[in-house]
Amino acid sequence: TSCVQFFSVLLFAFAGGIFNSFCHDAPASLSSMVLKSMKISTVMKCVQGSPCSLHLNIKGTLSLDENVRGLEICSFSLDTQQSQCINVRFMRKNSKMLNGKKVQVEFNCIEVNVAQHVYVTMKTVPHYCEVKLSQQYYVEDCRNSDVGKYMPACSAGKLDYNLDRAKKIVMVNVSNFPRDQDFYVRLCHKWFTCEDVGAFAVIKGKESFKSVSLKFSQLLPCLCIEGWLALPDARRIQLCPFENGKYCMITFIGVTFSSSINTQVLWDNVVYNPLTQTLAWEPACPVLVMVNLCRFTKSNDHCEDIENTFKNSPEKQVKYSRVDTHPRLCMKFTTKRGSWIKCPFAHGEFPAWKMRTAAVAEQIQVFFTSQTKAQFSVLVCNRTQMASCESLEMHHSVSVLESINKPCTY
Repeated sequence: TSCVQFFSVLLFAFAGGIFNSFCHDAPASLSSMVLKSMKISTVMKCVQGSPCSLHLNIKGTLSLDENVRGLEICSFSLDTQQSQCINVRFMRKNSKMLNGKKVQVEFNCIEVNVAQHVYVTMKTVPHYCEVKLSQQYYVEDCRNSDVGKYMPACSAGKLDYNLDRAKKIVMVNVSNFPRDQDFYVRLCHKWFTCEDVGAFAVIKGKESFKSVSLKFSQLLPCLCIEGWLALPDARRIQLCPFENGKYCMITFIGVTFSSSINTQVLWDNVVYNPLTQTLAWEPACPVLVMVNLCRFTKSNDHCEDIENTFKNSPEKQVKYSRVDTHPRLCMKFTTKRGSWIKCPFAHGEFPAWKMRTAAVAEQIQVFFTSQTKAQFSVLVCNRTQMASCESLEMHHSVSVLESINKPCTY
């Protein structure tokens, strides 16, 4: 469509609005229905050799009156806080002759952006108080078939990448996006949505250099590159280069991942809180896995499952309460591709309590230091083999308050 204005008594139009900002008391003879039935739609203007543009198509009905010398239609963007106005004046010599006649007005010269939220007003000139039509309007976004096909803002662009494993950098190249628009790029972990793993970078539309380097900490199967134009509700494109491979090690929710990714890092995020005695695992990627606690035996490098600790993990955290920080207490992760064992306390990490012994006057003293309130039991025995100890029926219990020593004496 061309940008035109339809009005039977149109004299001239110009951008304005500053002289019509304040309202006047309406004359008694002026009907409150002088303006009615404003309707808004979107029209697209496409000229060969130029990109298409969107415009508001505003229609209304006006009852001509000698006190009304024109109309002003304004759009205010709730996204950018910017306004545009069109001011139309009538020819005075015809105003009395046409008094009371209803005419249709139509404007489609106010340009808008994809997915823009606007507030449109239609007022008389001069502006009489309470004589105004207003309406909020949402411009179609890229999901609209015509807008998505013809508007440059919906050309989301194309992403390519180069990987530097040593420096832990992904170099992203962007192409096929409008030159007058900025473009955002970020790394994210893909769950149901793509979650940030660092600050996004901006590629300026006017710059000739269309590449950016993004740092990552771990090369995970769900690590993706996401890009989008700097426009409200712009369509986002994703590139997840570290998934997809028939030589897979593990199957995640709906996606098979390549063996080029070290899946061992998925079990790394085991956290222990000594104050609450809570052991938790937070997966970095969505994964279908069975998690349980087990006791590691040094004799045959086997981890014996602990009953009633099995949990499925399609969620973001697996948590166990009141956990003792024993060096042989481990977490087992089991998928269709095998099992992985993590023993968070094996190397003295996460110490919640400590024990030391001392021999004093033919007696054995056992001292406990604990960060939490706990009940300890001590059994004296003779070690007969590496994994067994024969009890001497000398048993003692002691309660330990937070952050103090308590001894047991034998």
